[in-house]
Amino acid sequence: MAKYVRFSAAVLAAAAVAVSAGCSRADPATLRVLNYCDMTDPAGVEAAERVWDAFGEANPHITIIREDLYGESYHDRVETYIREGDLPDVVFAWPGGRSELLHTGFFLKDLAALAARDKLGEWYASAALDGGLQAGGAMGVLPESLSSTHVFYVNTAVLTDAGLSPAKTYDDLKAQAPLLRAKGYETVILGNEDAWVMQRCLFSLVAGRFCGRGWEGRILSGEAQFTGAEFTEALDFIRSLYADGVIARSTLMIDYRSAMDQFMENKAAYLIDGDGRVRDLLALSPERQGGFQLALFPEIAGTALNRSTSLIPGPGWGISAAVPEGSAEMRAAWQLVRWLSGGETQTRLLNSGGIITPSRMDIDEGALELGPIQKAAAALVREYGTGTAVIDQVFPGEVCAALNDGLQELGLGTKTSGDVAGTVQAAFNAWKDR
Repeated sequence: MAKYVRFSAAVLAAAAVAVSAGCSRADPATLRVLNYCDMTDPAGVEAAERVWDAFGEANPHITIIREDLYGESYHDRVETYIREGDLPDVVFAWPGGRSELLHTGFFLKDLAALAARDKLGEWYASAALDGGLQAGGAMGVLPESLSSTHVFYVNTAVLTDAGLSPAKTYDDLKAQAPLLRAKGYETVILGNEDAWVMQRCLFSLVAGRFCGRGWEGRILSGEAQFTGAEFTEALDFIRSLYADGVIARSTLMIDYRSAMDQFMENKAAYLIDGDGRVRDLLALSPERQGGFQLALFPEIAGTALNRSTSLIPGPGWGISAAVPEGSAEMRAAWQLVRWLSGGETQTRLLNSGGIITPSRMDIDEGALELGPIQKAAAALVREYGTGTAVIDQVFPGEVCAALNDGLQELGLGTKTSGDVAGTVQAAFNAWKDR
């Protein structure tokens, strides 16, 4: 598998030629494109222009009419285009959130068949091509990055002092807890005082592992319930983390900011948080950064999945549903989408700090001028085989609030797993009834 390591003008142009070579016809086409770009950032604009220029040089038969917007102006313009039925041919968008209507209103084409035809799975992480992780359940955009809400941060200095190595299984982790405690260290720390942290940064992963890929869809459709055996077992696993001493009840008094501070002060062997906290570690010297590793939560025996993480696809490029199938515009639009979410573009974004984890697996982060922790974050995409849903991205606020409170009550020992499951199901039923 080829790896992307440079993005000079010559390399960009050559890569654009490679993308266009996959198209058997070069019929003239004109595309309207809605681009998300901060035009007040000269460096970002200059770098992005090189990408567009390279594509234009390699594809002279394609005329691009580009509109550059940023922030609320972009979102407002999308709403206007939808209202007027005049969405541009190619659109930068998120897989949900502020772009949700583009997906749920079926204003974007499902790119899954094109991705399969062109064998994009050879280069992209499977989660990037999983339409189930995007609003509307279809692959509306080809993401240029992936965001894991769970990372198992490892403090190698603490483990070395305790004569240990990173845990590979939960049984390993459980066995390490008393040894670390004897040395005065916490085993796993997280900002557990903030109710959303356990749900987003750990339980979403645990629910995916116990319930399997697409579990959230089965609940939304009524095929399964929160009170089902798999979800209840996932809750019971959280309870066991406290009972086994892997997570101390005292973490329920640690706020989100303090958890990372304590981890960097070598007070715990592991930290659980999202990949966005990599930026906190960038403040450390390269030598200190080298003392931390990024991994996935250890394998849990008997679960439906392992080597999985809770994942939100990053933004990327989609094609308006109004572009005629089989047309020159459709072929040109797909060429452009592949290029704009391609390896060279992701390499540029990674090198500039625009993304943390690329969606492509063939980028050689080791050849870039990045700090050790940035390289570790970029490589994380090759560590997991499956991405599963982040709960607060799928279910309404009242359901998540009931779950967040229940997870804290499990830690305090004031509620059972069955109690929490029943409360969450009741909140879900009330929401669905409305």
